Amino acid sequence: DMGITVIHRSDGSGTTFILSEYLSKANQEWRKRIGFGKSLRWPVGRKARGNPGVAGLVNQISGSIGYVELVYALGNNMAIGAVKNRSGRFVAPSTESVSLAARVDLPEHSEPSLTDTSSAEGYPISGFTWLLVYTEQNYLGRSRERAEDLAELLWWVTHDGQDHTTTLHYAPLPEEAVKQAEELLKTLTHNGSPLLQ
Repeated sequence: DMGITVIHRSDGSGTTFILSEYLSKANQEWRKRIGFGKSLRWPVGRKARGNPGVAGLVNQISGSIGYVELVYALGNNMAIGAVKNRSGRFVAPSTESVSLAARVDLPEHSEPSLTDTSSAEGYPISGFTWLLVYTEQNYLGRSRERAEDLAELLWWVTHDGQDHTTTLHYAPLPEEAVKQAEELLKTLTHNGSPLLQ
């Protein structure tokens, strides 16, 4: 009969947004009383700053529960719970189950939500990490060479760089997301001229 201590973020975060978006989809009461966002008014629990702070308190306090990115949970040897997805399956977070969560129709030029994924084997508390760049790279005196370097780096990240994601405890992009990234990267220009062919 050990009490449960909830540990939550004190700072605004994408991690909080993803968890609370899932909870808002999975539970009407949560949606009405708390909602979702980067910062929440938590009705209970102790605050901790960032993923390292939450991981630290969860590891220190017996009977505590919290949420962190998968990389922090694995890196800190934390116990991980399986979560019920839309298909009714309990799925544990892993690089594989997060990649499977992202195997959904991706709307063009928007921020697709992976929470409560329709993927039967997908982990329902998943999300993309976004990198925002200007489409037109000729700004603040930026040279074409520098713009090409950025475009080539981003191409590498979405292609050859995917070979390194699982060793860092991140999920590789599914083929559909890579194709969409390719289309977006091909829109990068310098003085209106494409940076990638």
